[in-house]
Amino acid sequence: MKLKLKKFNDLPKLRSSPHPSRRPRKDGRAAAVSAPVPSRWRCGPEPSRRRSDTGRGHAAPFLPPGRPTRPGSAHTGRFALGSSRSRVLARAPGRPATAGGTALPGVRARGWVKAAKMAQRRRLAEDAGGPRGPMPGSQRAALYVHWPYCEKRCSYCNFNKYIPRGVDEAAMRRCLVIEAQTLLQLSGVRRVESVFFGGGTPSLASPHTVAAVLEAVAQATHLPADSEVTLEANPTSAPSSRLAAFRAAGVNRLSIGLQSLDDTELQLLGRTHSASEALQMLAEARRHFPGRVSVDLMLGLPAQHVGPWLGQLRKLLRLCDDHVSLYQLSLERGTALFTQVQQGALPAPDPELAAEMYQEGRAVLREAGFRQYEVSNFARNGALSTHNWTYWQCGQYLGVGPGAHGRFIPQGAGGHTREARIQTLEPDSWMKEVTLFGHGTRRRVPLGELALLEEVLAMGLRTDVGITHQHWQQFESQLTLWDLFVADEEVQELLEQGLLLLDHRGLRCSWEGLAVLDSMLPTLLSRLQEAWQQRTPSPVPGG
Repeated sequence: MKLKLKKFNDLPKLRSSPHPSRRPRKDGRAAAVSAPVPSRWRCGPEPSRRRSDTGRGHAAPFLPPGRPTRPGSAHTGRFALGSSRSRVLARAPGRPATAGGTALPGVRARGWVKAAKMAQRRRLAEDAGGPRGPMPGSQRAALYVHWPYCEKRCSYCNFNKYIPRGVDEAAMRRCLVIEAQTLLQLSGVRRVESVFFGGGTPSLASPHTVAAVLEAVAQATHLPADSEVTLEANPTSAPSSRLAAFRAAGVNRLSIGLQSLDDTELQLLGRTHSASEALQMLAEARRHFPGRVSVDLMLGLPAQHVGPWLGQLRKLLRLCDDHVSLYQLSLERGTALFTQVQQGALPAPDPELAAEMYQEGRAVLREAGFRQYEVSNFARNGALSTHNWTYWQCGQYLGVGPGAHGRFIPQGAGGHTREARIQTLEPDSWMKEVTLFGHGTRRRVPLGELALLEEVLAMGLRTDVGITHQHWQQFESQLTLWDLFVADEEVQELLEQGLLLLDHRGLRCSWEGLAVLDSMLPTLLSRLQEAWQQRTPSPVPGG
């Protein structure tokens, strides 16, 4: 029997909907080996969102396909992981919101100076002490903070974002701080490994808001001074002065939603920046955050072709920093782009061309010294996103803000089972709930042992490291990876084809296998479910 495998793995696609991220929104579903891959497990570029890196997403159960996964981000109407990229309408501290306005006033000097002092106090607290050395996984977590506002909705986006006439940033800041404190207490987390500000466009919020959240986290738990603190930004939302203010507030990594270096494509996507503005911001970002700037590039757009797109990628590689995320467009109902394609105004994206772009693009990135450490994320000089790595390793993460997603054990409430949580989507409703109850959790889903193992398998195989035996044993001590897969005929065929590797290190995809992960997951998940059923007696008499 010869397994038919699709020639590329669904990239996290930039869906018109959130979560997150995403999950990376994927397109062109891979041909199933045994049964179709549940959408929550599909791999590829959302989100991401998952964007992600950004992550953008990005995953795990409830993970929609789409952009680099950013579990934690807000995804409309789905329990998923990921995050979107757009712009946020906010106001600087002490400035009234302007009805109908889109551009944000610059941050006042006193605002970001105060933010800098707050960040300095956090660093001093770190130097003074705090938990050191290894800590149980149940006491560590990443933190995702969702800023839900944008000044404009892009034509492909259906993430959880809002276009208001004015934003009461003081109220939003207060609620973000309260919910972060509440969830940290509820989770029993003692150490926050990383913080990711996604949205929406958090770069349109004031640096004071970012500093206030970081200060609250540092007061409630241990936030190491060198923790990765990422902020998503759009090219026209953060001039040099604002970048300096965000850096002073505690941000040390930037994720920029460039999406394209072609002005026609940017207009098609509904972006408000030009290619030249994108490159100008990239240069400024690298000056303020050297070695810690990530950029997103989309592929699979209507009428897009391989050659010109590779030209964009090569140009970007001459100017970018050490982290690149490739996202595949996913058309989503309810978006302007979906309607245009449905009405025939635009050609439908060609999945075969998208597959070729992805394969050629990853080869170009490898030649440029980038390591493909996840299906849609590439880094060199060790510039991996530690925040997104938490998602792919199935670590705990707390989701703060409207529509944010999280996964943690509520130890502070005496819980022992990991839960998937989603916060109330609509900002005003969310703020009312936070004011009344301390948090705006709208839905809680306990994760059973099998569901968690499925997540460990599907998420871990998205990375080039895969799943080590030691990592698997943290979640399952009885069934080893050898027990599960070494004697299975279909898995053996994947191993013989060189798409999967199972050895003393663990289970992982080869370079070729990463591109067809979606096609292999049904076989692997089916085998896991079968072994679990054989191990666990049926709760129903007679089976």
